[in-house]
Formats: sequence, structure tokens, C-alpha cells
Amino acid sequence: MTAAIVPPYLLARIAAVQEPQWSRAADAARSTLAAPRDYRPVRSRLRLSIDEAGTLTAETTPAPDREISDAQRQERLPGVRVRGEDDPQTGDVAVDEAYDGLGATYDFLWDAFARDSLDGAGGRLRATVHYGRDYDNAFWNGERMVFGDGDGEVFAGFTGSLTVIAHELAHGVIEDEGGLLYRGQSGALNESIADVIGAMAEQHHLDQTVDEASWLIGAGIFTDAVEGDALRSLAAPGTAYDDDVLGTDPQPAHMDDFVVTRDDNGGVHINSGIPNHAFYLTAMALGGRSWECAGVIWYRTLTSGTLSSTADFTAFARATLAAAAAEYGEGSEEVDAVRAAWTQVGVIPQQDGPATQH
Repeated sequence: MTAAIVPPYLLARIAAVQEPQWSRAADAARSTLAAPRDYRPVRSRLRLSIDEAGTLTAETTPAPDREISDAQRQERLPGVRVRGEDDPQTGDVAVDEAYDGLGATYDFLWDAFARDSLDGAGGRLRATVHYGRDYDNAFWNGERMVFGDGDGEVFAGFTGSLTVIAHELAHGVIEDEGGLLYRGQSGALNESIADVIGAMAEQHHLDQTVDEASWLIGAGIFTDAVEGDALRSLAAPGTAYDDDVLGTDPQPAHMDDFVVTRDDNGGVHINSGIPNHAFYLTAMALGGRSWECAGVIWYRTLTSGTLSSTADFTAFARATLAAAAAEYGEGSEEVDAVRAAWTQVGVIPQQDGPATQH
């Protein structure tokens, strides 16, 4: 499984455009679709804090170990190493944005879940920038993040979006926890969990509450010529963009609109809108900061060791109910919020049974 942020159906639409003003974007989309994406299956830092009494406390916590390489517009990995941990800024915007994004994602995983990097054991975070010419995507290849620069007509670049970076790195977390088969509903769950982590990482970085957050994935990666805010919206699936070239965001928010297709590995980037919206509804019902309650439930579900690699939406919903009950107790408001969310998106019926799994 090589996961990429821009779904193939979107690139296919761009590739088919005939208008001369979009020729560069069409060429870039075709070359992006054709490009290979080969899959390849403790540092510490000192944090100082001052309490209300004015006492200075020193705490040693894990730190990221980052390595950024430059593909120099070739489609070869890893490229030339250009920045490592503790190295100064290079002045190359893509290099420095990727470095910062890896660090922000690491900080989120540690602060929210005490997870030391993607593998939980301090594994190095690697990324390659300037991949290919006008390459219209960013992807996780099982070993590193890879960023294209975009074509400049539709896509402006990917390193400036923390939701993109955290989404792709999240695939590494998902793989480390046993993985979800990248096809059909389990594949849509794979994409959805990555979106959830991407959204939470950005909110953590900006210190936003659920009410303050945009809940967008990929905001800022489009040029001003595109009529759209982002690739996806957890708050309102199906509304992220509506553009003459890209078409309309096809994501459903309810099982009544589930898309049956053979494309995109069975619609993994499309139908992920349904579990995405369930997380959003849960987080909004519980309030506060998304990673402090709703995120804990989703993370416990992923890391419980009981989730099947072929889990469908219903199995995952029941697993989140079980995780909420284990974390907060049967009959808790957290369990009620999770159940109401999955009911609202049509995955479980109104009177579904207790939170425990059977």
C-alpha cells in the first residue's frame, strides 16, 4: 500500500482537461499518475516549565529524529540529504516546511498519546522534497514522506500543509499497528484515520478547540485559480471544492450516499467521508480539544490489537464504542456521543446494543 494525499480520480479529471490554459496541469497530472511510487515496507530533549509558585522544572522528553532529502526534480528516492535533526534552516522553503511539519506531527503524537514517533520507538522521520517535475502529489511509501512541488496551475505545493504531512505520516502509524487493508471500507477507514490524525495534528499545533478548527484536509495546496478550500472537509464532506476542472467534491457524509466503485481501490478516498464525519460529530459533541477525548477513543481503537485488518465501518464503530466504554465507563457521555455520531451517519441503527464487542 502506497498512500497518497491526492486521490487518483482527481488527477484523472485534471489529466483529461483539454483547455489550453490548463495544459501544464493536465501534463503534470498524467505524469503524476504514471510515476512510480515504490513501497518499502531515542533521542531526547529538555523541556523547561515554571509553575504558579515560580518553580523551574526540567523534564527530559523524547525528541524527533528528522532527515530531509532533495530529489532534485528526479523520480528517484531518497535523493540528496540536505537537512538533519538540529541542522539550521536551509532557505529552501520546501525543505524547511517539511522539516517543521515532521516535527509538529511528532510533537502531536507524543503530547496527545505519548507515542514516540510513528513506530512508538523513536523511529527516524524521513522525507524527500522536490520529487519529479510538476509532480502533483505527496505520499507515504512505507519508509518516508515524498513531496512533489505541484504544477503551479492547480496545485501550489504540499509541504506547507500540516494536515497533508500528518495525514501521510499517519499511514505509518496505522501500518505499525497492524494496518487496515487498503480496499473498500477498511481502506476508507485507513484514509479516514489518517485524515483524523491530520486534522488533530493541525489543531494541536495551533492550540485550537473543536469550535475554532477548520476541519479541512489540504487547505492551501490549491492555487487561487481553483474554486475550493481543500481536498476534504470532516465537518461537511462533499463541500471542500466545486470547480470547473476538478468537479465537485464526491465525498458522502452518510451511508445512504455510499459510493460503490472499483476506482480508487473501491472508493477509499471518497467513502472515508462517512467515518470522517462520525469523528467530527463525536469531537463536537464532547467539545474542548479534539485529541483530549474523541482522539483518545479513536487512538485506543486503532492500538487495541483487536481491530481486524478487514474491518468495515460497522466493526470499527463498535470498536470505538468498546474503546469509549473501556476508557470512560459504560453509560458515560463519551459512549453516548460516539453512538450518536455513528447513528447520525447511518453506520449503526438508532437502538444499537451495548458498547462491548461480541
